[in-house]
Amino acid sequence: SRPSGARAVLAALRRDSPLLPVATRVGVSAAGAGWLTMLLGVGRPYWAVVTAAAIFQANLALTWRRALQRVLGNLLGLALFTALVPVIGTGPLALVLVALAAQFGAEATMSRNYWLGTVFVTPMALSMVEFAGHHPARELVGDRWLDTCAGAAVGLLGCVLITNRRASGRIDAALDRLSAAVAEARAVT
Repeated sequence: SRPSGARAVLAALRRDSPLLPVATRVGVSAAGAGWLTMLLGVGRPYWAVVTAAAIFQANLALTWRRALQRVLGNLLGLALFTALVPVIGTGPLALVLVALAAQFGAEATMSRNYWLGTVFVTPMALSMVEFAGHHPARELVGDRWLDTCAGAAVGLLGCVLITNRRASGRIDAALDRLSAAVAEARAVT
């Protein structure tokens, strides 16, 4: 039988596991981003943690692209939130409607276009913070921007410093198995 729970996680992260470098990269970078923004005095370091974890892709080039998309989308989302602050301030119903509209925009765009989806996720997240009580828009926007940039920078640094050198060998082996399977399938038909 297959292990479950914590045993399954530990089994998946054994020393020769292809997941170990990925888990290390994400864990170290996310923690580093959170600590950095705490040292900078940002009120919501979890935004940096989420950004650092969210940008990781299969390789450095794709991670760099995702980081740029995240930063651009958040910047535009902050502009959208700033434009919506007067509407949000009119009352609880407006706040709920803005959050719902942003949620709809995120759901409608995220799977097709990551940066555009983050344009809507940002005002949705900031609107949800407002459910707990009013916060100055300047504080929310500043914290989100600093957390996003710090998270993206630390995430990229983690991707550069914590490499996955074994990945290319696994890709070559997988391609060899694929070629053999294709050749076998052609021989059968």
